[in-house]
Amino acid sequence: MNPLSHSILQDRPAAGRRLVEPLLPYANRPDVIVLALPRGGVPVAYEVATALKVRLDLMLVRKLGVPSHPEYAMGAIASGGIQIRNEEALRVHPIAKAAFDAVVERESRELLRREQVYRGKRPAVQIKDQVVILIDDGLATGASMRAAIQALRVQAPSRIVVAVPVAPIETVQALRREVDELICPLMPEWFMSIGHWYMDFSQTSDAEVIDLLRRAWLREGGG
Repeated sequence: MNPLSHSILQDRPAAGRRLVEPLLPYANRPDVIVLALPRGGVPVAYEVATALKVRLDLMLVRKLGVPSHPEYAMGAIASGGIQIRNEEALRVHPIAKAAFDAVVERESRELLRREQVYRGKRPAVQIKDQVVILIDDGLATGASMRAAIQALRVQAPSRIVVAVPVAPIETVQALRREVDELICPLMPEWFMSIGHWYMDFSQTSDAEVIDLLRRAWLREGGG
């Protein structure tokens, strides 16, 4: 038997359910909103928002992958023109400014596409003076989450909480200094990838994101 089997996450909804108990202080509060980083963060966040009976919406962020190693984040962008550079990654994988800018342009187009596909004509959520719980299916470098935090900060929420099922210890320690609270039940000492800690880490589709958002918004009476 794998000694770590008790720590393996079944799938994203199960991972979301593991976040519910530590987030119970935020249940049934009208000033709390859960923001999911799509696509993988949406099934996780849906379980949390449903259990806590709070609002669910999106925090659109795109990782900027190193061209030769797309899974390795050299930065991230978020709605509102926020751009984060991972200087350590760029030292390991130096690339020309033109190549970096090309990745930014491509991911900016995808961010805009997702905004239109997922939200349609639904107005942007108001963040000022709200308690925001940012959720993803896990963290690796933390670049995307860092971009999300910076994009939120300018909107003056009353509190920023990050909740993820799994992340390396060093990423958690670095991000904890940037938010009011960070919840992460599984912090392995060695970390290959987020997917390594899931039994089912199949890609979340646009259709699944749209379905979960519609179900959440119908529950909230937002149509």
